[in-house]
Amino acid sequence: MASKKRAAGEEPTFEKRLARLEEIVEKLEAGDAGLDESLKLYAQGADLIKACRKTLTEAEAKIAKLTETTGGRLAEEPFEPQEDA
Repeated sequence: MASKKRAAGEEPTFEKRLARLEEIVEKLEAGDAGLDESLKLYAQGADLIKACRKTLTEAEAKIAKLTETTGGRLAEEPFEPQEDA
C-alpha cells in the first residue's frame, strides 16, 4: 500500500501549507469546533503563517531585477519591494 505521508525531514510545499491554512480558517470561521479544537487549530495556523512568511522572505531575497544598462547589457539589481500606496 502506497503511503501519502511525507518522508522524514521532507517539508511540505508553500502551496500545501497555504491550503492547510485556508482549511483552518474555514473551520474556525464556521464556529463548529469546540474550544480545545479551536485552540489547536489556531496554534497550527500560527505555525503555518510563520512558515509561509519565512518562505516568502527567502524567495524575496532571491529575486533580482534585470535591467538594461546604457551599453545594452543586462545587469542584476537587488529586489526592492514597492511601498504600499
